[in-house]
Amino acid sequence: MGVSLRSGDDDETGEVADINVTPFIDVVLVLLIIFMVAAPLSTVDVPVDLPVSNAQPQERPTEPLFLTVSDDLNLVMGEQPVERGALQAALDAKTGAKRDERIFLRADETVAYGDLMEVMNLLRSAGYLKIALVGLESAPAPTSTPAPAPTAPATQP
Repeated sequence: MGVSLRSGDDDETGEVADINVTPFIDVVLVLLIIFMVAAPLSTVDVPVDLPVSNAQPQERPTEPLFLTVSDDLNLVMGEQPVERGALQAALDAKTGAKRDERIFLRADETVAYGDLMEVMNLLRSAGYLKIALVGLESAPAPTSTPAPAPTAPATQP
């Protein structure tokens, strides 16, 4: 679709300097489709022969040991409150002085990071290095507000 701005009286057949871009766009779109199809195919898994491990899987504790830091910074082991100074003795009594037992540490969300680190340092100084932090998985936010619960009609005797 070249357009010439010359008058019709001129019999000279000159070259048209306009570029027809329609075939160029067609070629570019075909190349785009080819690369879109080929790109996912180019990711190849690297074959690796992993060595076999002879380590025994660790058993889950039958009764996990929870240490809780409440919002007022008090420590609670299981259901029993524990003073910070008596934490090592309480842990040794509960674990049978097995320092390699995992301690599950949970804290109120209002507890400052520095206060939680202080409790972790107490555990470390007591010799308990296996510390697992406990948290809640967040549920996805509801997209709509729940409908109010229906109320039962009042009956008269």
